[in-house]
Amino acid sequence: MKSAYELAMERLAKSDPAAGKPISAEQKARLAEIDRVYQGKLAEREIFLKKQLNDAYADGKADEVEKIQKQMSSERSRLEEEREDEKERVRRGK
Repeated sequence: MKSAYELAMERLAKSDPAAGKPISAEQKARLAEIDRVYQGKLAEREIFLKKQLNDAYADGKADEVEKIQKQMSSERSRLEEEREDEKERVRRGK
């Protein structure tokens, strides 16, 4: 007799047969390249925004500091989402 977990996993496997498909060496290399590219983009944005943040701190502009911190968070989330979308396309073979 199968557990509820095992039954749910079987249903999940039937609904998305590509999910269990192994990743090729070419796909792994492409995924690693995507990670490197987006790490670079993220570092570039953080360096740029941290300079602006330091300037705002030096000028005593509290509202500008808060705005830049929100922008840093937003940029990080956007880039991570873009990276995951691109990686998912590679996994699906598109």
